[in-house]
Amino acid sequence: MCLQIQQCFGSVCGRICPHEKQCQGSCVRGIKGEPVEIGEIEAYIFDEAIKNGYDKNLPKTEELKGKKIAVIGSGPAGLNAAAFLARYGADVTIYEKYQKLGGILAHGIPDFRLEKTVLEKTIRQILNLGITVKLGQTLGKEITIESLKKEYDAIFLGIGANVPSKMNIPGEDLVGVYGGNTILETGKHPDYAGKKVAIIGGGNVAMDCARTIKRMGASQVSVIYRRAEKQMPAERKEIADAKREGIEFLFQTNVIKILGNSKVEKIECMKTQLVKKEGETREIPIDINGSNYMIDMDYVVMAVGSKADKEVLANLGLELNEWGYIKVNEMYQTSDPKIYAGGDLIGEKATVAWAAKAGREAANAMKNM
Repeated sequence: MCLQIQQCFGSVCGRICPHEKQCQGSCVRGIKGEPVEIGEIEAYIFDEAIKNGYDKNLPKTEELKGKKIAVIGSGPAGLNAAAFLARYGADVTIYEKYQKLGGILAHGIPDFRLEKTVLEKTIRQILNLGITVKLGQTLGKEITIESLKKEYDAIFLGIGANVPSKMNIPGEDLVGVYGGNTILETGKHPDYAGKKVAIIGGGNVAMDCARTIKRMGASQVSVIYRRAEKQMPAERKEIADAKREGIEFLFQTNVIKILGNSKVEKIECMKTQLVKKEGETREIPIDINGSNYMIDMDYVVMAVGSKADKEVLANLGLELNEWGYIKVNEMYQTSDPKIYAGGDLIGEKATVAWAAKAGREAANAMKNM
């Protein structure tokens, strides 16, 4: 069933995708009332499909029979690519750096947002299509692009872009400053018990960090965002859940400095005003002179975006676009015609649905190689 409706992550997407900004946000019923709960419907349908073993009844084709294809990374882009490639008859091997498949879904989304049993069932159905898995295989260490190119007819890169971005402000190198993506991915946290923690950012990663840290015993968790609440990229539901759990929000506030002798002790903030500049469609936050103030703080978590690993990208030798992501054509093909890429690595919208779409489209393109 999943391959017939063009993706395998309905049980996951139905639970964690930004429905309010995607499907439900475009539902005409929402004009005069409540939109159709598309996310819940999607999750229910796919849960039932998994329960009934959809993988046993999927038709397979032979467009890629005799072809060996390596998929590097097992996030939604890699897993969906592997599923479609296997359906098309290819001999598919997934290479994953961790000891568990799932990518950001397994190593970044907290359990309270996505139960791991849901993800495990989804992955099991994909692997049932006949896919080989090799764990503990890090690109640039245990495996290299050059060695894989000798063994496989094509390679799909789906390693994501999960290196936390920085704000480039004084004090970012102090002990007690963490990257939001890193702590969610690795699960390595300090002892937050009784501590004050600042989360800088307004996306779902910021919400996940704030709620995780609050549940780990922090006495105060403050989400600091330089724009207004209505401009936050996080899902409305995630913001509401965070507020219910006692997380504080400081809107139109910019952190300009982190202070401390060797570790975090305070942060310096400024209030901002929102100004629409000529030619701009979005209001821009501008610091208000003289509005500086200090807040005592024990830890700071940067959740202001992520990027691909520059060292890994450099070693790939592939052409990058102007934003530093891997450049692909309309077929998801890189500057090396034998290598395809998708998901966060190419700078697409950072959602499970978009990453899964890239994996599917790349698999479809490989039918023509």
